[in-house]
Amino acid sequence: MRLSRRALLTATAAAGLAAVPATTTGPAVPVATTAPAAGRPLRTGFDRLRGDGYALLHGHRVGIVTNPTGVTADVRHIVDVMHADTRVDLAAVFGPEHGFRGTAQAGGSEGRYDDPATGLPVYDTYLKSGQPLADVFTASGVDTVVFDIQDVGARFYTYIWTLYDCMEAARLAGKRFVVLDRPNPVTGRAALGPVLHKEFASFVGRQPIAQAHGMTVAELARLFNKEFLAEPVPLETVLMSGWKRSDFFDATGLPWVPPSPNMPTADTALVYSGTCLFEGTNLSEGRGTTRPFELLGAEGLDGRWAAAAGGLGLPGVHFREAYFAPTFSKFEGRTVGGVQIHVHDRAAFDPVRTGIALLVTAKKAWSGFAWRPDNWIDKLTGSTRVRTMIDAGATTDEVVASWRDELEAFRRTRKAHLLYA
Repeated sequence: MRLSRRALLTATAAAGLAAVPATTTGPAVPVATTAPAAGRPLRTGFDRLRGDGYALLHGHRVGIVTNPTGVTADVRHIVDVMHADTRVDLAAVFGPEHGFRGTAQAGGSEGRYDDPATGLPVYDTYLKSGQPLADVFTASGVDTVVFDIQDVGARFYTYIWTLYDCMEAARLAGKRFVVLDRPNPVTGRAALGPVLHKEFASFVGRQPIAQAHGMTVAELARLFNKEFLAEPVPLETVLMSGWKRSDFFDATGLPWVPPSPNMPTADTALVYSGTCLFEGTNLSEGRGTTRPFELLGAEGLDGRWAAAAGGLGLPGVHFREAYFAPTFSKFEGRTVGGVQIHVHDRAAFDPVRTGIALLVTAKKAWSGFAWRPDNWIDKLTGSTRVRTMIDAGATTDEVVASWRDELEAFRRTRKAHLLYA
């Protein structure tokens, strides 16, 4: 396929701190970071790699797994920057779901093509794993695979499983793996929600982590390498400077680039780990509107749902009676009723509890409520428990309490791999 031409961008070496690799061959020692000095923005893993003159990549033929979120603070794409810099031998790009340049909708990719802006070969990784993906890395001729994609903090957001699959494939292909870190936009304060049961593993959850994992991609990479891969891949991570676990995305000073078409703002990411559960129902999760995952509804719903949800007194959130007509996906072109979620206190807001509460109240408020026939909700939540408990009339508190022990076990495992204070 052909994309619109982008001009080549000239890279300028940025002064700053040297990249700090944290390898999984040694002990998992947390690395404390401090808030940036006044006027000094957060520096991503890429910023620090470039600031060190790409020393970590010297002598290596490099391929990078990235998408439109792989940008500098002045929104230049890192592929364009690296391609124009003689200090790094960038030989290939690997595109995930939605594609390297981000032209594909959910469940799609851009295929194999040569990038018009750089001439670099772009390989498709979507729905590839194991040996077939290892064969793609081998065919590309690279010896180091770099990963730089903005995550949103939810287990079922597929880029973290692209990370996992690429790590496994790099191991099979005998490649070195480098992760350039970026912030978790909804903070890294806590892990929330049910933990995946292995029998429900899929591309929206390969391994048993919490629904809202509270980690950065570099931290996840270390966890994957230590806890889940059959054998570890040679892994190095380039950390951020200036990020604190309590930081929401707007505190970073970084530009928000939608990681996928239905993740238009950082506000979307704030609710996504809870309201994405509506993908497993016959209600609209707001796809086809300007506020996906914040607008939820169906034909036959009215203000009683918002009133019921509001009556629960959930912390940090209000529910507004809303009506909307999706332009695609469920209820395309039809007016539906439901709620819009308004988060007024991000620190108090619990997206997973809120998502469960909305499921419980929607089932009571609308006689037409149904789960998707393929029980997709079980893949999203990681077991049959949420579906069967809600069907049996369980309350929000009862459902949330049901995963307490497994969540505490995951939190203990997670703690060993955290890299920031």
